[in-house]
This record gives sequence, structure tokens and C-alpha cells, in this order.
Amino acid sequence: MLALALLALAFVALVSLSTLALRGARVDLTEQGLYTLSDGTLRILESVDEPVTLKLYYSEHATGDLQQFRTYATRVRELLEEIAARSGGQVTLEVIDPEPFSEAEDQAAAYGLQAIPLGETGEKLYFGLVGSNSTDGESLMPFIQPDKEAFLEYDVAKLVSSLGNADRPVVAMISGLPTGPRMDPSGRQEPGWVIDRQLRELFELRRLQGMPTEIADDVDLLLLVHPKDVPEHTLVAIDQFVLRGGRLLAFLDPDAEADQSAVNPLDPLSVAEPQASHLGPLFQAWGINFDPGRVVLDERHALQVQPDPNGPPVRHLAVLGLGQEALNQDDVVSAELQTLHFSTVGALGVTRESSLQMEALAQSSRRAALADVVAVRDAVSDPDSLRDGFRPGADPLVLAARFTGELKTAFPDRAGSDGHLAASDGPVNMIVVADTDVLTDRLWVQTSGFLGQPVYNAFANNGDFVFNAVDNLVGNADLISVRTRAPSARPFTRVERIRRGAEERYRATEQRLQQQLDELEQQLGALQQPGAEGQAQAISAEQQAQILRFQEERLRMRKELREVQHRLNADIDALGNRLKLINILGMPALVVLVALLVAWRRWSRRRAAEA
Repeated sequence: MLALALLALAFVALVSLSTLALRGARVDLTEQGLYTLSDGTLRILESVDEPVTLKLYYSEHATGDLQQFRTYATRVRELLEEIAARSGGQVTLEVIDPEPFSEAEDQAAAYGLQAIPLGETGEKLYFGLVGSNSTDGESLMPFIQPDKEAFLEYDVAKLVSSLGNADRPVVAMISGLPTGPRMDPSGRQEPGWVIDRQLRELFELRRLQGMPTEIADDVDLLLLVHPKDVPEHTLVAIDQFVLRGGRLLAFLDPDAEADQSAVNPLDPLSVAEPQASHLGPLFQAWGINFDPGRVVLDERHALQVQPDPNGPPVRHLAVLGLGQEALNQDDVVSAELQTLHFSTVGALGVTRESSLQMEALAQSSRRAALADVVAVRDAVSDPDSLRDGFRPGADPLVLAARFTGELKTAFPDRAGSDGHLAASDGPVNMIVVADTDVLTDRLWVQTSGFLGQPVYNAFANNGDFVFNAVDNLVGNADLISVRTRAPSARPFTRVERIRRGAEERYRATEQRLQQQLDELEQQLGALQQPGAEGQAQAISAEQQAQILRFQEERLRMRKELREVQHRLNADIDALGNRLKLINILGMPALVVLVALLVAWRRWSRRRAAEA
């Protein structure tokens, strides 16, 4: 009896010790290591110069019925505990429950954390993070949204990095597009593009008004977004900034769909053709090729759009969705990205005389060609018309690229005057993207709501690509390895391959049948049309028989066309049925098989023992 009591006591002690010692410990069995701190986070923790305190305000008492949220909160808390444990004492964590009418609740409100009301009880849910350092610096996450779990480690690492290190890098922006906060024509405040908001959080973003005559020496990166009609004095300033070692990130576009500068705000029906942007004199002198009048069409990477709300979706050759095979996996800017979306993008290149080396970051497939920008604009309502005369080339086209190497000034006649540099002090480092629509929310992020608050759900890696480029050019590469980790949501690549293959097999048949049906409709209409004075023509028996044959043929062709359209999804439906069969019958069959195996082994042992 005493032995049993001691054994029970030892068991309870062992469980208690293991609970304390192994709290937050886990074995990460996911294919992509989704629950393991990345190397970039570990390097950021090693580089923290001064102590950082993290305060997690979590209303645990208010989430009794929100089991899914409680699970997410546990995940957040364990991540923060692991970051604190791996920081060598530089990061400390405090978890605070801001109960109603408590001092902790007052502190949470004073910090600016968001309080989410729950139901009709008036109870509030706080789930925010406040970071502080020894120099009174503060940074916070007002509400840690569950739908942004894929960015959780990056957001925390960014917060720690901003508090534990020196001042934020300076990014100067010259933009021809309304990326930042603004007032719409009705007087309502708009928060700006998601990418712009993220840049403001991570960097000191300076918006240069107008066209400047010089770029300040403390600017780490010059960000150009759709520069139109750039005067020579600004081109000179850009040229000198790059030559003295400044980094340049430029987004140009032959057809910037977000450019509404020519629209009359007082006329809601007014429209304006998108304008092209370029850096012609600089690119010509530097040996960079970019034609602002040509747009890349890509049959392999074309995305589906729905120009007619009542019609079927069609693939638009100028709206592209690039996968990993089209992104440079050897460059930290594009490595590990899953999907990148472009719209009416241009092509980049270098001349033979250029001193720059071009490294493609994103490129089209070999089933791509250049089209006139006017033809692409005319095909807005009928994207299928872009296939007329489409002739793909032999080589991929570069959509975004890094340019490095020694440079000479684009304005040699000014060399020697007012400190004008004739050549670069060393190798320059520039990234050029031949599209500005890649920055717009519609191509990579959707807005939804969670407990009355906006939630931004990324369906492409456009934001990651831009932040990677900025981080890399200003020298902060550690955050890149945190951000570019593969998301937990994995795309249905096999389904997409099946869909594209089916479209290629049946598109020709569908087009042939549709053309025959249109011709048949015209012939039938010609037979049934009224006479010259509006009176019906006398129809002979032979014509009546021909009309009847045409009608029967039309019914047959429509039926065949429906069958072709149905077969487009047949392979996908078959795959879905196989997966359902495996899910429904596979696991029970496996359990039965294991049970039979265990029974057979027991029977074999019993028989051997009896023998």
C-alpha cells in the first residue's frame, strides 16, 4: 500500500516537473517547419543591443466560449516565450490579463490597444502586444489578428528589431500614384494601400513632394513609384544619388491601371487612359532597356478574370500569376516566394554596351510575347481577343531585375561642377520592377472583418516581394528570412495543372463549335428574316425543311458544346472523388488492417506457445 502511495506521489511530481520544464516545447513535424523559429529571427535576437520588454495583454477571462481563439492565443504565447528564451536575457515577456475596471485595463487602453466588444454583455477582448526598451522607445501590435498568423513571427521579429537596434532606415519616396492616406471625393479618409502602411511601420518613410532637385545624404533608399514626366533636375538628383552609393528601387509601368490622375473627381463617369512611366534618359545612359509602349503577354502564367459579371471567367494574357518556377530562388528578394501577381507588366533588359549586370528576379515563361499597350487597353472587355495573332517567342521576358556594376553619370556635361560625380564610387545596386499594379491591394490582398475590425488576408506574395526588396537594399536581410517562410496554406498545384491541361485540350474544340454555331445562327436568321416591306416571305417546303435541319443541328451543337464545357472540370471532379474515397474508406480500412495484423500476431504467438 505504501509502495502504491509513493508511486502515485512520484507520478504527480514527475508530471508537475515536466509541465514546468517542457512548457511551450513541441516537436515540429510540419514539412516546412512552420513552428520553428527561423534563422533570421535567431540572428535578430543575437543582435539586440539593449533590453526589450514585451507585454502581452490577453483577456483570457473573456474567451471562455471562443475555443478556437484560445488555441491561437496559446500559439502566440508559446512563440513569445520561445523568443524570450532564445534571446539570452535581452527579451523579457510579461503576460497580463486586463480584467474589467482594473489598472491593467487602463494601461492597455492608454497604450492604444484595440478593445473588441463581445456580444451584448459589453465585455471587451484585449489581445495586443506592447514592446518597450530602456530609452523609452515603444512599439505595439494593437490587436494580434488570427488571420495574420502566417505573419506572426515576422511581426514580432520586426517589433523586437526596431526596439533593440539603431534608428530605422530612411526610405524616400517619389510617387505618381496615391499610395498613402488620402481623402476621397466624398471627404472620407482612406488609409492607403496595405504595402504603404507596412512600409511606414518598418521604415522612416519620407514622401518627397513634387520633383526634388537633390536627395538628402541620410536617405538609405530611394523608392520611385510610377515616375511620370520627370524633369531633368530630378533625373540629375537620382543619377547622383545612385553614383554616391544610394540604393534605388523603381516601379515603372507601361500601363498603370491605378493611375487616375486625369480623372475628373466631380464627374463619377469620367475615365482616363492609364499613363506610362519611365526613366528614359537615365536608362538610355545606363544601358537598361525598357519600352513603355509594350506589355508582356504570357499564355502559361495567364490568370482568370471575369470582364462580364454574367459571363464565364477567361484567362487574360496580360494578367499574370507567377509561381516559384518563374522566380529567382538564388536571390534573397524572390527566394521562397510562392506566388507573384502582375498586371500589364513591361519587359526589362540590358544593352551590349551596358556596364551593368542584370539578374532576373521574376520572368515570364517561354510562351510569352510583347504586345502594343493600346491593343491591351482595347481588350479590357474582351481579353480573349489578345490571343488573335499571339506568337510566343523563344526566351522568357524579364519582369523584375536587380542591376549591379560600375556606372558613369548620365549627364557627363555636368561632371566637375558643384561636386557632380562622373562615375560611381563602387558597384551600384538597383532593383527595377516593370509594373506598378503589383503594389495595389487588388492583386495580392483581400480585406475581411474580424470582430468588427478589418483583417487583411494575403493570397499572393506581392507584399513580401516589395518588403524583401526594401529590406535587402537597406541592408536588413535577417527580416527577409523570417518573412519569406512558406505559408501554411498550400496551393492546389495539381488541380491547377489539371485545369490548364483541360483548357488546352478542349479550347480548340470549343472555339470551333462556337464558330460553327454562330455561322448556323446567321444562316437560320437569314432564312427567317422578313421581306423588304416588313412582311414575312413565303417559305417553301424545301426552306422549311432546311430551317428544321438547322434547328436540329443547332440543338446538337449546343449539346456538344455543353459536353465540352462539362469535360473541362471532369478531371478535377475525378480527383475530388478519389480523395473523398480515400478519406471515407482509407482510414477505416487501415484500422481494420492493423487490427487484423495484431490479431494474427497474437494468434501466431498463442499457437507457437501451445506447440
